[in-house]
Amino acid sequence: MERSVDVVVVGAGISGLVAARDLVHAGLEVLVLESRDRVGGRILNEKLPGGEPIEVGGEWVGPGQHRIHALIEELGLQTYPTHTAGRNIAEIGETRSQYTGKVPKMNPLVLADIGQIQWRLDRMARQVAAADPWDGARAEELDGQTFATWLRQAAYTASGYSFFRTITEVVFAAEPEDFSALWAAFYIGGAGGLDPLISFAGGAQQDRIVGGSQRIALALAEQLDERILLNAAVTDIDWSEQGVRVVAGGTTVRAQRAVIAMPPPLTGRIRFAPGLPGDREQLVQRMASGRVIKVNVAYEKPFWRASGLSGLANSDRRLVSTVMDNTPLDSSTGVLVGFVDGKDADTCARMSFDERRASVISDLVGYFGPAAQNYIEYIERDWAAEEYSGGCYHSFTTPGTLTRFGHALRAPIGPLHWAGAETATTWVGAMDGAAESGQRAALEVVRKVSARASR
Repeated sequence: MERSVDVVVVGAGISGLVAARDLVHAGLEVLVLESRDRVGGRILNEKLPGGEPIEVGGEWVGPGQHRIHALIEELGLQTYPTHTAGRNIAEIGETRSQYTGKVPKMNPLVLADIGQIQWRLDRMARQVAAADPWDGARAEELDGQTFATWLRQAAYTASGYSFFRTITEVVFAAEPEDFSALWAAFYIGGAGGLDPLISFAGGAQQDRIVGGSQRIALALAEQLDERILLNAAVTDIDWSEQGVRVVAGGTTVRAQRAVIAMPPPLTGRIRFAPGLPGDREQLVQRMASGRVIKVNVAYEKPFWRASGLSGLANSDRRLVSTVMDNTPLDSSTGVLVGFVDGKDADTCARMSFDERRASVISDLVGYFGPAAQNYIEYIERDWAAEEYSGGCYHSFTTPGTLTRFGHALRAPIGPLHWAGAETATTWVGAMDGAAESGQRAALEVVRKVSARASR
């Protein structure tokens, strides 16, 4: 089958769907090619025993994420607050504590160390966020070291360093040795600081979408209707100043321009003819994706609430380093969601399913007591095992990459435009960043098409 359109969009995650919608609104003929048999990319709903949807991919939104909130409102969707009432659990170093508020009970010297590390980190992030990160005054210095190196230099106590290692695994689904300090500053600065990134009330985990986050993608897809072709994995893109020819299985699409809305590492699987410029190729080779296994464990009821616990727990010594109450709105079924990140995800992925499930349940029992053994459903998603995701939550750059090749992250190449949450300037890697990137790519295309038409 061969088709001709104005613009072909590769990828039906939020970024690709937003780009396609904006292009249609601009009066252009669009076709979206999606490798999977569904839309949504790294957001996905599954079902609990009672039929309620539960998110196994990205799910939270918060203040300051203006684009995704505007999209939610436009699509007629609603949000509700994440459950946070009760005492939280923290296991840091040799200590275990229950606490309310943002900060667990710790040695005052450790708390002071955590405070000064965060102050330094936020100051660095503000400086980097003021411009493209590769152009900043300290860009070479920060990009020449891993985030782990920066943390070791910033921390005065072992527990303070351990605390931020845990935060790093939770936020990036990676180890601080995996990416540069410049990428960390870029990412944190794009969220307005560490607190907005990791907080519930007033932060990125404040709210959830009624019916699950995939409803955003499903609603966008409904608007686009027959402009989306599923099970269409793109293998080849021929391009020139005259346009593009995109091959996806038995489908060939010719268009004036293409928006490629994929995680940057996955774009390296596509055969481009001619080959892409060296800076773009080098950039993609130096980007990797985080690794996380997200687990939802369902119970007859949220038993932890009766004990005065919020469901939030963190540990620097368990495979399940973070747990949250993930009970859907108005559901009688209680849900705890756990995250196995970074090297721990490597370890768990090598286990059998039964061994992995047993390890997860053991950690939940360690956090919440014997009642955690009495689950009614166990749902897991290893995003590194997803062929068309390659990992989660997002991709990042290794040391030296941003300063050498960062300018190629979102710059168009001929008729090729790049979208995806990693190409955003704010809320990088989040749904809001994905929406920003789709809007930006669509605007680039409209300007180019309009300029061509006016010649």
